[in-house]
Amino acid sequence: MALRQWPALVLLLLLLGCLTGAVNLKSSNRNPVVQEFESVELSCIITDSQTNDPRIEWKKIQDEQTSYVFFDNKIQGDLTGRAELLGKTSLKIWNVTRTDSALYRCEVVARNDRKEIDEIVIELTVQVKPVPPACRVPRAVPVGKAATLSCQEGEGYPRPHYSWYRNDVPLPTDSRANPRFRNSSFLLNPETGTLVFNAVHKEDSGQYYCIASNDAGSARCEEQDMEVYDLNISGIIGGVLVVLTVLALITAGICCAYRRGYFINNKQNGESYKNPGKPDGVNYIRTDEET
Repeated sequence: MALRQWPALVLLLLLLGCLTGAVNLKSSNRNPVVQEFESVELSCIITDSQTNDPRIEWKKIQDEQTSYVFFDNKIQGDLTGRAELLGKTSLKIWNVTRTDSALYRCEVVARNDRKEIDEIVIELTVQVKPVPPACRVPRAVPVGKAATLSCQEGEGYPRPHYSWYRNDVPLPTDSRANPRFRNSSFLLNPETGTLVFNAVHKEDSGQYYCIASNDAGSARCEEQDMEVYDLNISGIIGGVLVVLTVLALITAGICCAYRRGYFINNKQNGESYKNPGKPDGVNYIRTDEET
Protein backbone atom coordinates (compact mmCIF):
# COMPACT_ATOMS: atom_id res chain seq x y z
CA MET A 1 0.00 0.00 0.00
CA ALA A 2 2.88 2.31 0.84
CA LEU A 3 4.52 1.57 -2.50
CA ARG A 4 1.38 2.52 -4.36
CA GLN A 5 1.28 5.95 -2.62
CA TRP A 6 4.89 6.68 -3.39
CA PRO A 7 4.41 7.99 -6.98
CA ALA A 8 1.65 10.36 -5.77
CA LEU A 9 3.94 11.66 -3.04
CA VAL A 10 6.75 12.25 -5.51
CA LEU A 11 4.35 14.12 -7.82
CA LEU A 12 3.19 16.30 -4.93
CA LEU A 13 6.75 17.17 -3.99
CA LEU A 14 7.57 18.04 -7.58
CA LEU A 15 4.50 20.25 -7.77
CA LEU A 16 5.43 22.06 -4.58
CA GLY A 17 8.90 22.57 -5.95
CA CYS A 18 7.49 24.17 -9.07
CA LEU A 19 5.28 26.48 -7.05
CA THR A 20 8.05 27.64 -4.72
CA GLY A 21 10.36 28.09 -7.65
CA ALA A 22 8.06 30.53 -9.46
CA VAL A 23 8.06 34.30 -8.95
CA ASN A 24 4.63 35.61 -7.95
CA LEU A 25 3.39 39.16 -7.35
CA LYS A 26 0.47 40.69 -5.47
CA SER A 27 -0.76 44.20 -4.64
CA SER A 28 -2.52 45.54 -1.57
CA ASN A 29 -4.43 48.03 -3.77
CA ARG A 30 -4.79 47.65 -7.50
CA ASN A 31 -7.00 50.75 -7.90
CA PRO A 32 -5.58 53.54 -5.74
CA VAL A 33 -7.42 56.88 -5.76
CA VAL A 34 -5.67 60.03 -4.62
CA GLN A 35 -6.31 63.76 -4.78
CA GLU A 36 -4.06 66.02 -6.80
CA PHE A 37 -0.81 67.17 -5.11
CA GLU A 38 -0.90 64.36 -2.53
CA SER A 39 1.37 61.29 -2.41
CA VAL A 40 0.47 57.70 -3.29
CA GLU A 41 2.01 54.25 -3.08
CA LEU A 42 1.67 51.80 -5.96
CA SER A 43 1.86 48.46 -4.20
CA CYS A 44 3.79 45.61 -5.86
CA ILE A 45 4.91 42.78 -3.54
CA ILE A 46 6.92 39.64 -4.36
CA THR A 47 5.29 36.71 -2.55
CA ASP A 48 7.41 33.84 -3.91
CA SER A 49 10.85 33.81 -5.51
CA GLN A 50 14.13 31.91 -5.30
CA THR A 51 16.08 34.85 -6.76
CA ASN A 52 17.76 37.15 -4.25
CA ASP A 53 18.18 40.13 -6.59
CA PRO A 54 15.41 40.12 -9.21
CA ARG A 55 15.21 42.79 -11.90
CA ILE A 56 12.43 45.35 -11.27
CA GLU A 57 10.78 47.52 -13.90
CA TRP A 58 7.82 49.91 -13.78
CA LYS A 59 6.07 51.10 -16.92
CA LYS A 60 3.37 53.73 -17.47
CA ILE A 61 0.58 53.05 -19.98
CA GLN A 62 -1.37 56.13 -21.04
CA ASP A 63 -3.21 56.97 -24.26
CA GLU A 64 -2.02 53.66 -25.74
CA GLN A 65 1.60 54.74 -25.19
CA THR A 66 4.02 52.85 -22.92
CA SER A 67 6.97 54.56 -21.23
CA TYR A 68 9.48 53.61 -18.54
CA VAL A 69 8.93 54.86 -15.00
CA PHE A 70 11.62 52.76 -13.25
CA PHE A 71 14.36 51.15 -15.31
CA ASP A 72 18.02 50.31 -14.82
CA ASN A 73 17.59 50.93 -11.06
CA LYS A 74 16.51 54.56 -11.40
CA ILE A 75 13.38 56.68 -11.88
CA GLN A 76 12.70 57.69 -15.46
CA GLY A 77 10.58 60.21 -17.35
CA ASP A 78 8.29 62.82 -15.78
CA LEU A 79 8.47 61.13 -12.37
CA THR A 80 12.16 61.99 -12.01
CA GLY A 81 12.67 63.84 -8.74
CA ARG A 82 9.25 62.99 -7.26
CA ALA A 83 9.19 59.20 -7.03
CA GLU A 84 11.24 56.39 -5.50
CA LEU A 85 11.22 52.63 -5.14
CA LEU A 86 9.68 51.67 -1.81
CA GLY A 87 11.03 48.44 -0.34
CA LYS A 88 12.06 46.11 -3.14
CA THR A 89 9.34 46.65 -5.71
CA SER A 90 6.63 49.16 -4.69
CA LEU A 91 6.62 52.66 -6.18
CA LYS A 92 5.88 55.86 -4.23
CA ILE A 93 4.98 59.10 -6.01
CA TRP A 94 4.89 62.54 -4.37
CA ASN A 95 2.95 65.58 -5.50
CA VAL A 96 0.82 63.66 -8.00
CA THR A 97 -0.83 65.61 -10.81
CA ARG A 98 -3.77 64.92 -13.09
CA THR A 99 -1.36 63.75 -15.79
CA ASP A 100 -0.29 60.88 -13.52
CA SER A 101 -3.66 59.17 -13.93
CA ALA A 102 -2.75 56.03 -15.91
CA LEU A 103 -2.09 52.30 -15.80
CA TYR A 104 1.21 51.29 -14.16
CA ARG A 105 2.71 47.87 -14.77
CA CYS A 106 5.13 46.31 -12.29
CA GLU A 107 7.37 43.69 -13.95
CA VAL A 108 9.75 41.35 -12.10
CA VAL A 109 12.31 39.10 -13.74
CA ALA A 110 13.76 36.37 -11.47
CA ARG A 111 16.41 34.40 -13.35
CA ASN A 112 16.77 31.66 -10.74
CA ASP A 113 13.07 30.76 -10.69
CA ARG A 114 11.37 28.18 -12.89
CA LYS A 115 8.84 30.86 -13.87
CA GLU A 116 11.14 33.81 -14.36
CA ILE A 117 8.68 36.62 -15.13
CA ASP A 118 5.57 37.96 -13.45
CA GLU A 119 3.73 41.29 -13.73
CA ILE A 120 0.86 43.15 -12.17
CA VAL A 121 -1.10 46.17 -13.44
CA ILE A 122 -2.26 48.99 -11.15
CA GLU A 123 -4.72 51.71 -12.19
CA LEU A 124 -4.03 55.09 -10.58
CA THR A 125 -6.81 57.71 -10.49
CA VAL A 126 -5.96 61.29 -9.55
CA GLN A 127 -8.95 63.36 -8.49
CA VAL A 128 -8.93 67.11 -9.19
CA LYS A 129 -10.92 69.63 -7.17
CA PRO A 130 -13.21 71.90 -9.23
CA VAL A 131 -12.38 75.57 -9.72
CA PRO A 132 -15.06 78.30 -9.37
CA PRO A 133 -17.50 77.71 -12.25
CA ALA A 134 -18.59 80.28 -14.81
CA CYS A 135 -22.21 81.24 -14.15
CA ARG A 136 -24.60 83.21 -16.35
CA VAL A 137 -27.76 84.67 -14.88
CA PRO A 138 -30.09 87.05 -16.78
CA ARG A 139 -30.41 90.36 -14.94
CA ALA A 140 -34.06 91.06 -15.72
CA VAL A 141 -36.84 88.90 -17.14
CA PRO A 142 -40.51 89.85 -17.66
CA VAL A 143 -43.16 87.80 -15.91
CA GLY A 144 -44.25 84.79 -17.93
CA LYS A 145 -41.15 84.63 -20.11
CA ALA A 146 -38.62 81.76 -20.24
CA ALA A 147 -35.16 82.09 -18.68
CA THR A 148 -32.03 79.91 -18.68
CA LEU A 149 -29.23 80.01 -16.11
CA SER A 150 -25.96 78.20 -16.95
CA CYS A 151 -23.06 76.89 -14.86
CA GLN A 152 -19.87 75.38 -16.35
CA GLU A 153 -16.61 74.09 -14.85
CA GLY A 154 -13.83 72.45 -16.87
CA GLU A 155 -11.02 71.50 -14.44
CA GLY A 156 -12.50 69.06 -11.95
CA TYR A 157 -12.08 65.29 -12.21
CA PRO A 158 -14.20 63.26 -11.97
CA ARG A 159 -16.61 65.48 -13.86
CA PRO A 160 -18.46 67.57 -11.26
CA HIS A 161 -22.18 67.70 -10.54
CA TYR A 162 -23.95 71.05 -10.29
CA SER A 163 -26.45 72.47 -7.83
CA TRP A 164 -28.17 75.87 -7.88
CA TYR A 165 -29.14 78.09 -4.94
CA ARG A 166 -31.55 81.01 -4.68
CA ASN A 167 -31.12 83.26 -1.67
CA ASP A 168 -28.97 80.50 -0.09
CA VAL A 169 -31.76 77.92 -0.51
CA PRO A 170 -30.89 74.81 -2.58
CA LEU A 171 -33.16 74.29 -5.60
CA PRO A 172 -34.55 70.83 -6.46
CA THR A 173 -34.05 69.31 -9.87
CA ASP A 174 -37.79 69.73 -10.53
CA SER A 175 -39.86 72.48 -8.93
CA ARG A 176 -42.97 70.28 -9.10
CA ALA A 177 -41.36 67.75 -6.75
CA ASN A 178 -41.16 70.21 -3.85
CA PRO A 179 -44.24 72.03 -2.47
CA ARG A 180 -42.00 74.88 -1.37
CA PHE A 181 -41.51 75.82 -5.03
CA ARG A 182 -45.08 75.29 -6.21
CA ASN A 183 -45.19 78.87 -7.51
CA SER A 184 -42.16 78.24 -9.73
CA SER A 185 -41.72 76.26 -12.91
CA PHE A 186 -38.12 75.12 -13.52
CA LEU A 187 -35.92 72.10 -14.25
CA LEU A 188 -32.33 71.69 -13.06
CA ASN A 189 -29.90 69.38 -14.88
CA PRO A 190 -27.14 68.45 -12.38
CA GLU A 191 -25.00 66.96 -15.18
CA THR A 192 -24.90 70.04 -17.43
CA GLY A 193 -25.49 72.78 -14.84
CA THR A 194 -28.42 74.40 -16.67
CA LEU A 195 -31.41 75.78 -14.75
CA VAL A 196 -34.35 76.39 -17.09
CA PHE A 197 -37.50 78.34 -16.19
CA ASN A 198 -40.43 77.67 -18.49
CA ALA A 199 -42.19 80.84 -17.31
CA VAL A 200 -40.78 83.00 -14.53
CA HIS A 201 -42.90 84.35 -11.68
CA LYS A 202 -42.33 87.26 -9.33
CA GLU A 203 -41.26 84.76 -6.65
CA ASP A 204 -38.32 83.72 -8.86
CA SER A 205 -36.56 87.05 -8.25
CA GLY A 206 -33.48 86.76 -6.05
CA GLN A 207 -29.76 86.07 -5.79
CA TYR A 208 -28.56 82.95 -7.60
CA TYR A 209 -25.29 81.03 -7.43
CA CYS A 210 -24.07 77.59 -8.49
CA ILE A 211 -21.82 75.01 -6.79
CA ALA A 212 -19.73 72.47 -8.74
CA SER A 213 -18.70 69.45 -6.66
CA ASN A 214 -17.01 66.06 -7.00
CA ASP A 215 -15.21 63.62 -4.69
CA ALA A 216 -12.19 65.94 -4.47
CA GLY A 217 -14.10 69.03 -3.31
CA SER A 218 -16.36 71.84 -4.45
CA ALA A 219 -16.32 75.43 -5.66
CA ARG A 220 -19.00 78.08 -6.22
CA CYS A 221 -19.48 81.13 -8.37
CA GLU A 222 -20.38 84.62 -7.16
CA GLU A 223 -24.00 85.51 -6.46
CA GLN A 224 -25.89 87.21 -9.28
CA ASP A 225 -29.26 88.98 -9.14
CA MET A 226 -32.20 88.08 -11.35
CA GLU A 227 -35.16 90.47 -11.33
CA VAL A 228 -38.59 89.42 -12.56
CA TYR A 229 -40.71 92.42 -13.48
CA ASP A 230 -44.30 93.00 -14.59
CA LEU A 231 -45.03 94.20 -18.10
CA ASN A 232 -46.98 97.55 -18.01
CA ILE A 233 -49.41 96.76 -20.83
CA SER A 234 -51.48 99.89 -20.34
CA GLY A 235 -48.35 102.04 -20.38
CA ILE A 236 -47.14 100.39 -23.57
CA ILE A 237 -50.52 100.91 -25.24
CA GLY A 238 -50.62 104.52 -24.05
CA GLY A 239 -47.15 105.18 -25.44
CA VAL A 240 -48.07 103.70 -28.79
CA LEU A 241 -51.22 105.84 -28.91
CA VAL A 242 -49.20 108.97 -28.14
CA VAL A 243 -46.76 108.21 -30.94
CA LEU A 244 -49.59 107.55 -33.38
CA THR A 245 -51.32 110.80 -32.34
CA VAL A 246 -48.16 112.83 -32.87
CA LEU A 247 -47.63 111.28 -36.30
CA ALA A 248 -51.26 112.01 -37.23
CA LEU A 249 -50.93 115.65 -36.17
CA ILE A 250 -47.72 116.08 -38.17
CA THR A 251 -49.34 114.53 -41.25
CA ALA A 252 -52.44 116.74 -40.90
CA GLY A 253 -50.29 119.85 -40.53
CA ILE A 254 -48.33 119.07 -43.69
CA CYS A 255 -51.55 118.45 -45.66
CA CYS A 256 -53.07 121.68 -44.40
CA ALA A 257 -49.95 123.63 -45.38
CA TYR A 258 -50.13 122.22 -48.91
CA ARG A 259 -53.80 123.09 -49.21
CA ARG A 260 -53.20 126.71 -48.15
CA GLY A 261 -50.42 127.01 -50.67
CA TYR A 262 -47.60 127.74 -48.28
CA PHE A 263 -45.12 125.58 -50.15
CA ILE A 264 -46.29 126.90 -53.60
CA ASN A 265 -46.20 130.59 -52.57
CA ASN A 266 -42.76 130.18 -51.18
CA LYS A 267 -41.65 128.81 -54.52
CA GLN A 268 -43.24 131.67 -56.42
CA ASN A 269 -41.87 134.25 -54.03
CA GLY A 270 -38.48 132.79 -54.59
CA GLU A 271 -38.87 133.28 -58.32
CA SER A 272 -40.20 136.86 -57.91
CA TYR A 273 -36.78 138.03 -56.88
CA LYS A 274 -35.53 137.37 -60.38
CA ASN A 275 -35.27 140.43 -62.76
CA PRO A 276 -38.01 140.30 -65.36
CA GLY A 277 -36.81 139.96 -68.93
CA LYS A 278 -37.66 142.58 -71.57
CA PRO A 279 -40.23 141.60 -74.20
CA ASP A 280 -38.66 140.71 -77.50
CA GLY A 281 -38.71 143.53 -80.05
CA VAL A 282 -40.03 146.21 -77.64
CA ASN A 283 -37.96 149.25 -76.67
CA TYR A 284 -39.12 150.76 -73.44
CA ILE A 285 -38.84 154.62 -73.41
CA ARG A 286 -39.30 156.49 -70.14
CA THR A 287 -41.62 159.55 -70.45
CA ASP A 288 -41.50 162.77 -68.53
CA GLU A 289 -44.53 161.79 -66.49
CA GLU A 290 -42.85 158.61 -65.30
CA THR A 291 -39.79 160.52 -64.07
